[in-house]
Amino acid sequence: MSFLDDDYLLTTDVAKELFHGTAESLPIVDYHCHLSPKEIYEDENFSDIVAAWLTDGNNYGDHYKWRLIRANGTPEELITGKGDPWEKFQAYAATMEKAIGSPVYLWTHMELRRYFGITDTLTTRTAKAIYERTNEMLATKDFTRRALLRRMGLDTICTTDDPVDSLEYHQKFNDEGGDTFAMIPAMRPDKALNPDKAGFAEWVDQLEQVTGDKVNSFDDMMAGINKRVDFFHEMGSRLSDHAADLMVYEEATKAELDDILSRARAGKPLSFDDLAKYRTALFLELMRIYDAHDWTMQLHIHALRNVNSVGFADHGADTGFDALNDRSIAEPLAQLFDAAARRGTVPRTIIYSLNPDDYMPIATVMGCFQGGGKKQRMALGNAWWFNDTRTGIRRQLEVMAEESLLGNFVGMTTDSRSFLSYPRHEFFRRILCELVGEWAERGEVPNDIDYLKPLIADVSYNNAKALFA
Repeated sequence: MSFLDDDYLLTTDVAKELFHGTAESLPIVDYHCHLSPKEIYEDENFSDIVAAWLTDGNNYGDHYKWRLIRANGTPEELITGKGDPWEKFQAYAATMEKAIGSPVYLWTHMELRRYFGITDTLTTRTAKAIYERTNEMLATKDFTRRALLRRMGLDTICTTDDPVDSLEYHQKFNDEGGDTFAMIPAMRPDKALNPDKAGFAEWVDQLEQVTGDKVNSFDDMMAGINKRVDFFHEMGSRLSDHAADLMVYEEATKAELDDILSRARAGKPLSFDDLAKYRTALFLELMRIYDAHDWTMQLHIHALRNVNSVGFADHGADTGFDALNDRSIAEPLAQLFDAAARRGTVPRTIIYSLNPDDYMPIATVMGCFQGGGKKQRMALGNAWWFNDTRTGIRRQLEVMAEESLLGNFVGMTTDSRSFLSYPRHEFFRRILCELVGEWAERGEVPNDIDYLKPLIADVSYNNAKALFA
């Protein structure tokens, strides 16, 4: 088998038929990503391949790639800095020569093939020709930001938006007729979740401004967030997302919550117990609001953020200085959902963990809260971030299949800041077909293509599309 040929990762006849006959041609629903709605609306060309692929020089780019380039001893000026674009590209090519076995190596070459039709392996020898060719193509009208998304068969994209965002670019996009794909906001109230972080008081002030209501209590704040959910719902939103890095559970009285909110707005320090009480109450209220709107809540848990304080201070968040956490999760997660169940407010939920050792605890806890007449009310999220590998994706699929219903799984997201990341959906679909094909070859499922195709189509596209029904 040659490198990245038509059947790469597809090791059985069943896998090949499932992928080429079903999964390969299906549209993409990217229900969680970090692309800028402003950039999507304005639809400009990238200045060059480095701006599209690596960084624009403003600490906005692909931190998956940055971590590898750093590991190759490259000066930061040629990673996130203002260095010469060609020198940055050379550094990335040199890094790729040592990156076999990494998913980034595969994605890099899939992206060259799928967007630019370039089948050469990226090396220091081929770098100049690839750099010049991709730059020529990126300057044309067929390679604007939206054109890149259309090229991959995008059906729906969900951006990540703060509750106080105006959603002006979503509105402009829709007012001007949209595109061949839908752009839908997804609410991410991370600033509300972190009263101990800088900027919280200013965020509450912004909430007051956009709602026109004063926030004098915890209940006032939740009423304001509820108003914003109403607004997002009118704009088509049906999902929320939360960087719930640490799961906690501790009950509190209203007086305690009001006091914590007041001290947070005044910039006073909060204890761990304060944060646990506040976040527990906030999540329970958010779950009530989401359930009332029939939204799907996404929880991204167990990221250990900004562990290199020097790197964080120099470059900011989301620049490659995060790791996975290994704290216990089952008990606080179960307590939180049990409290919501007692209130009758368990929303449809997708739970992702950066730590793959959490898959079984999550899967078994979520099995306790299925029901309510909702199809797959609780789901294990796709392999995320460091787990976006062949091994990681297979492991998540196997746990979802063993502990719940694989046929109800909503499939892949890019979770990406790169407009060139959409071949990751193909990567996922190939692995899905590979796994199901192996099961069929071993006699674990019927070796019946007509029987298996609907499940492949559901996991690849239909279930994700139904999130917005």
